[in-house]
Amino acid sequence: MICVASYNIRKSVGTDWRRDPARILDIISEVDADVIALQEVDRRFGSRSTSLSPEMIAERTDYFAISFGVREQSLGWHGNTILYRKGMTVLDTMTLTLPALEPRGAVLADLQRGDDKIRVIGLHLGLVDLWRRRQAQSVLNQLDVLDEALPTVIMGDLNQWTTEGGCLAHFAENHQVIAPGPSFHSSRPVLNFDRIITTLDIEVTASGVHKSDLARRGSDHLPVWARLKINAVAAGMAQSA
Repeated sequence: MICVASYNIRKSVGTDWRRDPARILDIISEVDADVIALQEVDRRFGSRSTSLSPEMIAERTDYFAISFGVREQSLGWHGNTILYRKGMTVLDTMTLTLPALEPRGAVLADLQRGDDKIRVIGLHLGLVDLWRRRQAQSVLNQLDVLDEALPTVIMGDLNQWTTEGGCLAHFAENHQVIAPGPSFHSSRPVLNFDRIITTLDIEVTASGVHKSDLARRGSDHLPVWARLKINAVAAGMAQSA
């Protein structure tokens, strides 16, 4: 069993408009997932410096951060990064460039814990429906040409207002699309912006939204999570196909 989560941290700026990285790390520890995809980890302007330093993450939590930033002071690729629990092994990483009016990208990490291997993609899709659909299809196309197929989780802030259609239709063709629950706005969540999507060789045993008092103050999004069970037989067939 592996627990995954996704969290748009809004550059560590909370609903009280204070930038508080320590609070974000406390929320991440509350969620207690094995792998966490973060969005908006880097500041938007200037040097694009990260709001969460890798050293602070390692010191204050049970996680390591994968650095995808092309700038020395950045952690994410277009704001996206992945945290993994200490004790897991990183097998491979890569960045995905997505078509967009404004810069957008996704990050990928192949991870292993024990005998389980899992591919994790973290992303943050655009605000315009046409570009969200193009970005979803681009992610799927780039996954299709990878040499090795692995049980895969795609998660992040999809910015999709509707409960179906749009970019969700592309993902739903050959994946499970999980809506853990309303996660935006954190003060009164009504929108399912944050989603978790899996290949069919993964069973989702539970999912939800982390609604602690601290999380309601930490960002304008709440973290979402899912507990996953990898179907070893189906995964083996996919890898040999």
